[in-house]
Amino acid sequence: MKAREIMTPRPEVVTPQDPISRAAEIMRDRDVGLVPVVRDTKSMMLEGVITDRDVAVRHVAERHTNDCSVASHMSRDRIHAVDESDDVATVLSTMERGEVRRVPVTDGGGKLVGIIAQADIATSDGIPKAQVGEVVGRVSEKK
Repeated sequence: MKAREIMTPRPEVVTPQDPISRAAEIMRDRDVGLVPVVRDTKSMMLEGVITDRDVAVRHVAERHTNDCSVASHMSRDRIHAVDESDDVATVLSTMERGEVRRVPVTDGGGKLVGIIAQADIATSDGIPKAQVGEVVGRVSEKK
C-alpha cells in the first residue's frame, strides 16, 4: 500500500506570510493539529509545518500580543515528509523516527499533495493493526 492510497488529499494550507490566527482557524475548523506551510498556493511547494503546539508554545506562551506571521512560529527544519509513492512501512518509520503523529505527503518534487495522520493509517484496511499500535505507542510515549 502506498502513501497516496491512505493520505488525505489537498489539505488546507497557509503561507509563511499568513497571520498565525489563520493557521489556528484552520486547526479549529478542520479539527486538525498540523497545517502545512507552502511557499504559495499556486506552487504548493512545502516550506514547513505549523502545529497546535507551535501556536501554544511559540505564540501564546511567549505572550505575543500581535497577530504574528506563520513564518515566526512554523517549523522549517523539522519537517518529516514522505513521497506519495512511499509504502506504508516508510510512512510508519518516518513517523517513528521523527516522533510525529502527522506527515505531509509530496509528489517527489516538493509539491504538497496530501497529509497522513495516525488515524488515516489506523483506519486503513490492509495495514497490520499490531504494527500501527506499536508505532503509535512509541511515538506517544516520547511526547
